[in-house]
Amino acid sequence: MSLTSDDVLRHLQSLEIKGWNPKLIGGLHVDQARVMLALQVDPALASGLEPLRAEVEASLASLEGVETVQVVLTAEAGPGKASTPTQAQRPAQQAAPAQQPQRGGPIPGVQTIIAVASGKGGVGKSTTAVNLALALQARGKAVGILDADIYGPSMPKLLGLDGKPEVEDNRMKPKEKIGIKVMSMGFLIEEDTAMIWRGPMVQSALLQMMRQVDWGPLDVLVVDMPPGTGDVQLTMAQQVPLAGAVIVSTPQDLALLDAKKGITMFRKVNVPVLGLIENMSSFICPNCQHESPIFGHGGAEREAKRLSIPFLGAVPLEMAIRETSDSGQPIVASDAQGPHAAAYLAIADALLAQLDGGKKSWFKLPKISFSG
Repeated sequence: MSLTSDDVLRHLQSLEIKGWNPKLIGGLHVDQARVMLALQVDPALASGLEPLRAEVEASLASLEGVETVQVVLTAEAGPGKASTPTQAQRPAQQAAPAQQPQRGGPIPGVQTIIAVASGKGGVGKSTTAVNLALALQARGKAVGILDADIYGPSMPKLLGLDGKPEVEDNRMKPKEKIGIKVMSMGFLIEEDTAMIWRGPMVQSALLQMMRQVDWGPLDVLVVDMPPGTGDVQLTMAQQVPLAGAVIVSTPQDLALLDAKKGITMFRKVNVPVLGLIENMSSFICPNCQHESPIFGHGGAEREAKRLSIPFLGAVPLEMAIRETSDSGQPIVASDAQGPHAAAYLAIADALLAQLDGGKKSWFKLPKISFSG
């Protein structure tokens, strides 16, 4: 008999753990042998409830039929109470540009963290992120990828990975493909499952995928961000020491308008913008070699110059890139000597130049000032 939500609820009702109250249950999702539980707590008490969260998680892990457990704290006030926003929940525009926002410490074993972001969806950000990670690996770096898009994870498809991550000593072990370590919400839920979670639940899940994963020694962790400028972006900017952000856009004005919003957001929270990538640049017909600027051409480079940020390079609009992404064999891995892989390798070189050029040290995390 498979595990049901009622089985888990009965177990939670019977728990005898100091500080435990079933009324803390804010959300429960049971999918075969996987359990995800959200505990709704007062934001003022959240930092002191980590031991309780860990005990509840360990207790659920002992249930027969349970293979994977994720328990998260949601920093929301209870019914009838006014909610005081946590730092990660405050709008970006409230952050004072002249002040460095408080950030969490480094992720154990990870030397440099880079966010790959876009202002909107549909610009090929995830495809760019995975090929950029592979290009950095080709340049001799130990690389991991965190799929930070909780609602629409792409990395399992892009890398042809499935199955649940192993858990050892209450820490998840990332999946591996082509020498790249990968963690994604897509490993914890079924492919067609809709994640109907509020912002604080997403933030807690993201922090657990960063800090409760045995990343091991990595030179760089590439974080594939969801589109937009919402909770995940602020959580990343405020809770881990980002070396910087790479912005992906297509050439047309509509996409660049949203890309500029992403650049503005990172600047307001004092995360360096390492550069802009123009994706889906001109299409060259494989039959007649005629070049067609379907989405325009050169718009991202012009915008980068106007905004005084580095232009890292352009990636063509090519069927081969789409086909290899859909098959779980990204083009930098499947055709490493080809012209399309060369475009990503050139971008990786430009990115390394930014990190090595005195603005950021590749082998040292940036110094973080903690307040309070």
